[in-house]
Formats: sequence, C-alpha cells, structure tokens
Amino acid sequence: MAQTEFHLGTRGQGLYELTREVAGWLHDTGATDGLLTLFVRHTSCSLLIQENADPDVQTDLLAWLSRCVPPATDPSLSYLRHTLEGPDDMPAHIKAALLPVSLSIPVSGGRMVLGTWQGIYLFEHRDAPHSRRVAAHLG
Repeated sequence: MAQTEFHLGTRGQGLYELTREVAGWLHDTGATDGLLTLFVRHTSCSLLIQENADPDVQTDLLAWLSRCVPPATDPSLSYLRHTLEGPDDMPAHIKAALLPVSLSIPVSGGRMVLGTWQGIYLFEHRDAPHSRRVAAHLG
C-alpha cells in the first residue's frame, strides 16, 4: 500500500494531464499489482480518463461542457443563488457534480492498465488559476 498527493497548478478552465506524474510515482513505489484510486480534493474541478492523442478532444470537451453549463450571467441560469464567488463558481460546482471526482485504475506489472490513447486529466472548471490537490492511494 502507498499514498501520496499530487499538486497541480491550473491556468483556468481546461484539461490538465497528469498521467506522467502518476506513472512516475507508481514506478517509484515499486508496486507491481493493485488498484490505484485518485481523488480530487476540491468541489469545482473533476478527474477524467480521456484521449491524450488529439488535443482537439480536450478543446471539444471544454466547449461542450461550457455550452451545457454556461456562466451564471447567462439568462438560463438566472435562478442560481450561489453567485458571490463569481459567475463561474456555481457552474463549476455543477460541472463537478456531473463529472467524476475520483478514478479507479487497475495496476498490473507495475503499470496502470490504461488504453493506448488514454490519459488522466484534471478538468478545471474555474476561470482563474488554482492550485489543485489530487490524493492517490495504491492498494
């Protein structure tokens, strides 16, 4: 069993890949088999396993989610009450409620069992830069 925490700085809304950092830590543990759990310790971002070959995938995901959940200044969200932290805050909480905040990834032979084009991403839902923490547990 091993645990750690990854720290990521974001520059605003978007997907930030952390596959290499996780793989490096996993290698350093010397573990061969198990289940890796990742958990983001914030309420306005998410974790995803997504394609890492074509950056257009991340661009399209961000655009689609932004259309589904626009800023609180959009007339369609005029019913929102939690608006003191800016027009992106409550929509960020909604996005985090729709997308996963934890991931479970099998580990075999010391490597994550991911598909050829799969990567691990933190999906930042806020406009401003943030410092994000992702807890990791290998059991």
